[in-house]
Amino acid sequence: MALFSQKNARKQLDAEAEKVNRADLEMLLERQKAIEKKVKGSGKLKRFSADIKLMFSMIRDYWNGSYRDVPWKSIAAMAGALLYVMNPLDFIPDIIIGIGFLDDVGVVALCLKLVESDLHKYAAWKEVKEESRQSVHAD
Repeated sequence: MALFSQKNARKQLDAEAEKVNRADLEMLLERQKAIEKKVKGSGKLKRFSADIKLMFSMIRDYWNGSYRDVPWKSIAAMAGALLYVMNPLDFIPDIIIGIGFLDDVGVVALCLKLVESDLHKYAAWKEVKEESRQSVHAD
């Protein structure tokens, strides 16, 4: 039996996402660098670094109103997963060497699975926005 199953990941993600509000988004955005540092230093979470950066970017664009083509449920799930990663005393405490980040990996992986299409749409929107910004500056 797995130490941290997909069922446990779903339970933890749902619990975190249900509690998310706009103030949590602001706090999360303020803690972005600390969370990204934790992810890079965790080993098991490190493979999600690019995805986590994209999640933060989407949350930031949602927060400032420049991107709203996403359901609140997806924003709440991403914020919930990131808040979960930020919590050192979650289902499996992060200080337990070797297994402390297994639950974090499970929650992030499940979240990415749930919001995958929203992240793809956002990445495409961001790419078009960046291309149009570059073409304006090139003129």
